[in-house]
Amino acid sequence: MQPQNELDVRIDWELPPFREGWRGQIDRIIGPGATKAEINLQLYLPIVAIAIVVGIGLYKNYNWSLGQYLAASFLALDMVGGIITNLTSTAKRWNFRKGNGFKAHMSFIAIHAFQLFLVSYFFLNFDIFWIATIYGFLLLSCAFILKCPLYLQRTVSGIVLIVSLLLSIYVFKSPEHLEWFLPLFFYKLQVSHVVREEPYRPENA
Repeated sequence: MQPQNELDVRIDWELPPFREGWRGQIDRIIGPGATKAEINLQLYLPIVAIAIVVGIGLYKNYNWSLGQYLAASFLALDMVGGIITNLTSTAKRWNFRKGNGFKAHMSFIAIHAFQLFLVSYFFLNFDIFWIATIYGFLLLSCAFILKCPLYLQRTVSGIVLIVSLLLSIYVFKSPEHLEWFLPLFFYKLQVSHVVREEPYRPENA
């Protein structure tokens, strides 16, 4: 545990033990020692995101199939929940623990090909070129951020995200009614996940 600094904040890199049973499995996803506030943010905001996506789709009569509604719900859950989870101090402490380096981060990023396949299959007539383009750009951009000196990674990730947003608007094809996907997808991985932050802790935790 590091001592309090001049700003009187608590930074703690020491991992607490996993909880017993199924809660321990959750800890391996969100990190052990999550506070109640962190858990509530990760639990309720993704549910709100699903309700918004489905509600707007029904209200505006998107004429989606059941499969498209299920896919859009999963994507909203995964993007919003993933962004929030990866931004928590508990997840930062877990994701940047000793021994969890470049390979581990790139492996996490790589599995997100599934989300691209899901979008392409249900909303873009299974456009393989779209998948390959987005996926290749994602891997290269995240690897570039991770390979930058640590003190520059946060700044570089912001620059990369700006480029990604511009590409999402002007270059990459976006599914109709799912225009929010690529911006959230890039933010989750290029900023929320790969940027190392100090794990600030509440004084009573």
